[in-house]
Amino acid sequence: MHTNPQFINDTNNNKVRTMPTKQIIRIVMFMLLLPMITQAHAAIKSISQFTQNMSKYPGYFTFYYANEEGKLYLEIDKLKAPFLLQHSLPYGVGSNDIGLDRGQLGNTYLAQFERMGNKVMLRALNTYYRASSTNKAEQQSVNEAFASSILFGFEVKATTDTRVVIDYTPYLLTDVHGVSRTLSARKQGSYSVDSSRSAVHMARTKSFVKNTELEAVLTFTGSKPGEYLKQVSADPYAITVNMHHSLVELPDNKYTPRQFHPQSGYWSIEHKDYSAPLGESMFVRYIPRHRLAKKNPNQAVSEPVKPIIYYLDPGVPEPVRTALFDGARWWNSAFEKAGYKNAFQVKDLPEHADPMDIRYNVIQ
Repeated sequence: MHTNPQFINDTNNNKVRTMPTKQIIRIVMFMLLLPMITQAHAAIKSISQFTQNMSKYPGYFTFYYANEEGKLYLEIDKLKAPFLLQHSLPYGVGSNDIGLDRGQLGNTYLAQFERMGNKVMLRALNTYYRASSTNKAEQQSVNEAFASSILFGFEVKATTDTRVVIDYTPYLLTDVHGVSRTLSARKQGSYSVDSSRSAVHMARTKSFVKNTELEAVLTFTGSKPGEYLKQVSADPYAITVNMHHSLVELPDNKYTPRQFHPQSGYWSIEHKDYSAPLGESMFVRYIPRHRLAKKNPNQAVSEPVKPIIYYLDPGVPEPVRTALFDGARWWNSAFEKAGYKNAFQVKDLPEHADPMDIRYNVIQ
């Protein structure tokens, strides 16, 4: 169907062709929407603009702290790059019967950040079910058969090139350790996080070359506290603990794992290999061990390329301190029988070092 052209008479009584009404409406609508489109694009600022009034903490994952907001923003420059995510409970509840003790480790994940539109997802990869073959299709079929887990979703707050900034605060103030579930299972009451009494704990929030450490103070409020909880808390209706997130760089892939043997005296770490030949077990078990390599592989006894070093926290008292040094000498003689000289060492933690820096194995 054709639209008949419309004409009007000008001042000289000449006919002038006019624009169809529908076209005029489209132009007016576009002009009205243009400022909204411009604002939407302007809402996502560059990282430098967004963080200009924040304190910056460079490291493995650089983060920013907005003191007036009490918020922690994480810069993601390693999308789809796996890293170790470790949750822990540095401040516990105080009762062995409850099972929420100081220094307790929580879940350990092989995780990665993935961008999906205006969001960044934190995905925990499923490492128990694998395919060790080089067949990409077989590996993909195993990945599709067993679920991964999206631990949290974040909105993109700022972006520059391939880097994005997210607000990590909501996840940091989440009960990742499962304190409320544990209290309920031990019949100690029904509790949940009170956000008004929870905050980022900057005194123990730091970033280093190979790891970023984030911590929060979380307060749980609830009702009907159990006897164990009443015995150890200042106020059984308000339980305050600390929760910690460690984001750790993976080592290189040159480590050679060692197969587990039930008579070795070690414990094992296992996974299932769905590319195992028919008739063979799918279970793969390795022992957890230190990584040692000789400087001179042809010598019967050689110094290692990199020794195993443990550092003593300055707060370790006597006689424990001397006993630990004596124990290190004993272990050295054991390593010498295995062909290594000065492979196991215990030293005082250097003054400049931080116990939270993963480059230092610290005994506290």
